[in-house]
Amino acid sequence: MTLTIRPAAECQFDLVSLGEVMLRLDPGAGRVRTARTFAVSEGGGEYNVARGLRRAFGLRTAVVTALADNEIGRLVEDLVRQGGVDTSLIRWVPYDGVGRTVRNGLNFTERGEGVRAAVGTSDRGHTAVSQLGSDQIDWDHLFGTLGVRWLHTGGIYAGLSDAAAETASTATAAARRHGTVVSYDLNYRSSLWRDIGGQDRARLVNHRIARTVDVLIGNDEHFRTVLGAGRSDSGVDHCEGRWEVPGDRVRPDLGDVQTSLEQVARSYPGLSIVAATLRTVRSASVNDWGAVAWSADAGPVAARYRPGLELLDRVGGGDGFAAGLVYGLLRLGDLRIGVELGAAYGALAMTTPGDASMAALAEVEALAAGSNARALR
Repeated sequence: MTLTIRPAAECQFDLVSLGEVMLRLDPGAGRVRTARTFAVSEGGGEYNVARGLRRAFGLRTAVVTALADNEIGRLVEDLVRQGGVDTSLIRWVPYDGVGRTVRNGLNFTERGEGVRAAVGTSDRGHTAVSQLGSDQIDWDHLFGTLGVRWLHTGGIYAGLSDAAAETASTATAAARRHGTVVSYDLNYRSSLWRDIGGQDRARLVNHRIARTVDVLIGNDEHFRTVLGAGRSDSGVDHCEGRWEVPGDRVRPDLGDVQTSLEQVARSYPGLSIVAATLRTVRSASVNDWGAVAWSADAGPVAARYRPGLELLDRVGGGDGFAAGLVYGLLRLGDLRIGVELGAAYGALAMTTPGDASMAALAEVEALAAGSNARALR
């Protein structure tokens, strides 16, 4: 199945993301439990893709989200504006002064170092976007009147609440109805689903949404856990949303991985592309890194594999991959280039602090073409 992408001239936005934007609090090289100061930034699995496509790739992007109208919400808005993402689609919810009914999400994130793993502690219960109803956004106006070429959302947002799952499903169906391409990152997090039905609920929600998706991003564990598709003997382990290869293996068996992607595509005939990152965790500071994708037209595609990639902050690598993949498909119409750009941008995203990459397009293109870390003068 081939992607049909709406002309840029007909649309106000190249991509719109639907998801939560949290305030990230980073203790730097230290620990949250002993920190006295934090650096703040914004982040969220779905939002990070819109930000990357705006800042690194120069596309017109916006985010559909909701924020409690208080000083924290306005700080998040200011950070989003600095990232260049359009804020006109943010829905503001009156704040009760305490946070009993609505609040903004917080994410305390330790980067990890060596044998000390990265740790994320989120505080996102009863947030404004988790209560965003499917009827509170005029989807026909957004996708039809304003025009959107690509919608990106994912399983982190859908796992926030029943309302979020319904809104994600409504949005993807509306986008499809107006000819907008839809991508969805499964991003299964058991902690999000545990108290609202667990794995069974995750499978029900993601199965429903996957039927209205064009480009699906995930990993073998997620494909099996929340979709009931993919191989069960791919020889890879799962950790935090990406393929994780046991440390004694130099490289995953790409044949097994690609077969898994093909099986997922056959399970959901509406899919045009299935893609995933590959990660071997040597330590919190050193990972092997790669990416794969499959489509009926291009067949299996694998990006340059980067063993021994040194990291500063692993958060956002998968979102960076998604951004580069979308750019390659949206601007260039080429899956192979998209996978290479995505893997390169994801790698660069993990060399800077925060969810979002600080990389420029020229750096992404150079790395995708095989450049090294020699100093540029």
